[in-house]
Amino acid sequence: MNSPAKAKQHTSLCALPKAEVHVHLEGTFEPSILEKWAVEAGVAMPRPRERLLEFGGLADFLHFLDWACGLANTADRLSELAYAFCQRLAADGTGYADVIINPTHWSAWHGRTRAMIEALDAGFTAAEQDGLPTARLCISLLRTQTADEAAEMVDQLVEWCHPRVAALSIDGNEAAAGRTGPRFADAFRRAGAAGLRRTVHAGESSGPEGVRDAIELLGADRIDHGVRAIEDERVVALLAERGIPLGICPTSNLTLNVYPSMDAHPIERLRKAGVRVSVNTDDPSLLATNLPSEYELARSTFGWTDAIVREVARTSIDASFADADTKALLKSQLSLWPSD
Repeated sequence: MNSPAKAKQHTSLCALPKAEVHVHLEGTFEPSILEKWAVEAGVAMPRPRERLLEFGGLADFLHFLDWACGLANTADRLSELAYAFCQRLAADGTGYADVIINPTHWSAWHGRTRAMIEALDAGFTAAEQDGLPTARLCISLLRTQTADEAAEMVDQLVEWCHPRVAALSIDGNEAAAGRTGPRFADAFRRAGAAGLRRTVHAGESSGPEGVRDAIELLGADRIDHGVRAIEDERVVALLAERGIPLGICPTSNLTLNVYPSMDAHPIERLRKAGVRVSVNTDDPSLLATNLPSEYELARSTFGWTDAIVREVARTSIDASFADADTKALLKSQLSLWPSD
């Protein structure tokens, strides 16, 4: 495809009304913001800004994550980060996002999760008042936490009943942590009973058994990744039968070597098997991607028509935890795409 055609397609996908349901706030730091904060704090940068997001391996990546989150140590900085996230949504043509945040990564906010939520809410609210897209929070447990720590978090979320918080989430390396569904089943059951939605990372570092546990033990309303369900046709059938959507992140899966190439990626096989799939960025800054590019990658690989793109975008809206009015508006706009 020549450059003008690529540019036109990217513009069209930017204009596509859509939601994003699998994106981590920890993965949206812009080097310019981090450099500014580091200078203000008198903290050394790990490397120059132009190479800040070049990682030498997993240990380097994890060290960077701790460093970056550690800089966001004031309410104003969290609000700035939330506002910048909404600016990113607007640039991508995304009308709404469920954004995941894991409090264990944010050292300055340990024991102050409520204050953290309120600081982020201030940034999101300011963005909404300026006409930018809106977002809600999915508060995530880490797989290495205990059942008691999970229960404490659920108790707090239920007590606070903060309108910015949409869901309980869980993330972390399943391959390293082992099977954790039984450990967190009670916390997720109580979260669901209290009206919180439930979204679960599974089927990335774990195989299809992780997806089954997410469904049967954690009561997942939505699964983050879920792609390795393709390895068990019974799990694929279960997803399709129950209509549980997957928040799939193609570039992330390729970068982390879940699949060797986009041709080998199962998103299209899952879609054709009746599984509801959406396209997402996961960690857009760290992976140097954006949502239109993720759609473009799937479209160019699998030959998605406008009708299929609309179907996937509609799934993203339906699978989101947005309110009914936001969903209705986005779907009304989607019905008019493409405009030419």
